Amino acid sequence: MAKDTGTHTIVVAPSEDAERVDRVLARHAGLSRSRLKALILAGEIAIDGETIRDPAHRVNAGAAITVRVPPPADPVPGPEAIALAVVYEDAELIVIDKPAGLVVHPAAGNWTGTLVNALIAHCGASLSGIGGVRRPGIVHRLDKDTSGLLVVAKTDAAHRALAAQFADHGRTGALERGYLAFAWGAPDRPKGRIDAPIARHPHARDKMAVREGGRPAVTQWEAAERYFGTGPDPVASLLVCRLETGRTHQIRVHLAHIGHPLLGDGVYGPGFKTKAALLGPEARQALAGLDRQALHAHMLSFEHPKTRRFLQFRSELPVELARLRDSLAKNGPQKAAVNG
Repeated sequence: MAKDTGTHTIVVAPSEDAERVDRVLARHAGLSRSRLKALILAGEIAIDGETIRDPAHRVNAGAAITVRVPPPADPVPGPEAIALAVVYEDAELIVIDKPAGLVVHPAAGNWTGTLVNALIAHCGASLSGIGGVRRPGIVHRLDKDTSGLLVVAKTDAAHRALAAQFADHGRTGALERGYLAFAWGAPDRPKGRIDAPIARHPHARDKMAVREGGRPAVTQWEAAERYFGTGPDPVASLLVCRLETGRTHQIRVHLAHIGHPLLGDGVYGPGFKTKAALLGPEARQALAGLDRQALHAHMLSFEHPKTRRFLQFRSELPVELARLRDSLAKNGPQKAAVNG
């Protein structure tokens, strides 16, 4: 089989019976093992018409392996007319209020329609080049389905200065990031600090997990509101979270780790779906229509990289989370007001 794009078929020889599919393909496909593994995980390999996603899958003699090799994607993102909610902008930086559903930068599965594509259209060639062609100006990220504030560098000098602040995580400087998190249940304390290392999940490549030997990760949380449903105990709560580190999925992983995963988080809180029955009818409806984890980056502060002025920005809850909050509050008393 050639390396050309398109669909190709390989028939397993008798001598290859019970071998791993990735080894058989490596022998015939003319592609590297890493490329073949990526194709398998992406669902581009089928055996006798059935898609397989396990590189260690054993094949039978005579089986037909279909290999779909997609054309290479353009590595350089282009401008796209995507509306941006610009909170602040000057010659050095731009602060965006990102909606849920918008991916920050191009990657596998999302080569277009990202924040970077929108920024290229909005800022032209003024974005910092330090992040590379796929991440121009990107200093930090938010998950696709997390909404809220994000700062982007427009010059290399601003990028270096902002990156240093994010690397310091506010230990010695002005940087602070605040999140509003709607979590299942309610902690038994008014506030706390989660210090638990995070690494890639050992069995699910798209997930993170608290693991010994992982990268240090610290999240501060404070209970702001508690919500009651059909039972005597709080069914959900609003937590104000602040980051001392910036790991992938940090708040989602940490809150799930202490037994209070985010509402709407199908990755880290799928076992809590049945708790929706404890909510009032309006809250159940609001949660059913959410289609995202209930997490919002509502506060961002930092020192301006050129003027050294202290800048602080706040973002109100988007409509879908405001609706969730209002519906939760109708089902019982709120113990405190948000003080983030």
